[in-house]
Amino acid sequence: MNERPPAHTDVLVIGGGPAGAAAGYWLARHGHDVTIVEKKTFPREKTCGDGLTPRAVHQLELMGLGEQLSRYHRYHGLRATGMGKELELQWPSHEVYPQHGYVVRRRELDQMVATNAETAGATLLQGHEAVAPLLDRGFVRGATVATKSGEQHDINARYVIVADGANSRFGRALGTFRTREWPYGTAIRTYWHTPRHADPWIESALDVKDRNGNPMPGYGWIFPVGDGTVNIGVGLLSTFRDFKSVNTTHLLDAYAHQVAERWEIDPGNPEMKATAGRIPMGGSVGPKAGPSYLVVGDAAGSVNPFNGEGIDYAYETARMAADVLHEALVGNDPTVLQKYPRLLDDTYGDYFKVARLFARVIGRPVLMRELTRVGMQSRTLMEWVLRIMANLLRDDEKGPAELAYKAAAKIVKLAPNA
Repeated sequence: MNERPPAHTDVLVIGGGPAGAAAGYWLARHGHDVTIVEKKTFPREKTCGDGLTPRAVHQLELMGLGEQLSRYHRYHGLRATGMGKELELQWPSHEVYPQHGYVVRRRELDQMVATNAETAGATLLQGHEAVAPLLDRGFVRGATVATKSGEQHDINARYVIVADGANSRFGRALGTFRTREWPYGTAIRTYWHTPRHADPWIESALDVKDRNGNPMPGYGWIFPVGDGTVNIGVGLLSTFRDFKSVNTTHLLDAYAHQVAERWEIDPGNPEMKATAGRIPMGGSVGPKAGPSYLVVGDAAGSVNPFNGEGIDYAYETARMAADVLHEALVGNDPTVLQKYPRLLDDTYGDYFKVARLFARVIGRPVLMRELTRVGMQSRTLMEWVLRIMANLLRDDEKGPAELAYKAAAKIVKLAPNA
């Protein structure tokens, strides 16, 4: 860990989480001088993210972390539960992505990726917070960073990547904002000890109930960690009418009691205090690019509204940003940065639009219960749903899931504000 900030760097990355560390790795691999500043010190906890889907596994393998990943708990797919039924759904086959996932605690995963970036040549400054952008004639030229002891240093950079997460103070200082009409989510989770810690499926509950058995809004998840514990959490979308009145701590407590007997946990005795957070979704934060900066990962709202998944999109957007900045640095052409938002729109635009519309639909509990009832009666239908919701659609074939998604995409093109 480098303790003394450099005065100059090619690219300054604000935030050392999934997006920031991945961007640092790829820029260093391109041969550029890159500095990552991370407010906290590793290892540290984060909400969600332990369950790595095939998209995330693919990105981690591209970063050379496949062997390290193999030491963690590998799982086959998703067990969907609802209406008294359960379906175990294998991850679908795909021409690019593997047919398995891993569960890795965020405190271990994020440190692994950040260390990997450092090994590739990036400078990693832990315990350094970017407190203000350095501006020169309207261009962001770095940041003032502060250590935990209160010392401040200026780091000058040709370009800046904003990767400081869902609340993104640095992004807001540059004028980024969330499209408030689009959905966002909240999530809360913690760990419980259980003998079922190595279950081969992650689990998703489509019908969370209170302690009296009454339906509650939101969805639940269980990620077997393989270390004696499971990650149990609940999420809730802002499209639910009474969203702001829901106490997520009570929601998590109710869900823990709902699954306690089956998962053999003591619901009143979690391993640690629950962590929670708000999550902008569907690309809802922008602008994604300025004259000398790019915004990636959660800071750009790059989270899938279908399932609340963000870590794979953090890795993917970081790699795209690194490739764009590499082109800008090599060609000494800052206008190249404007390729980045177009690249995001080409990659995720239609998909996120369909997902945002879906989030509005399932915000109506009666409709959600009916969809769950119908879905849980058909394995084939739920397999299509899994392929769509996990964004594992194939380009090399036109199966039912691909055709259903394309039909939905055509419909939402007629809804410009979706």
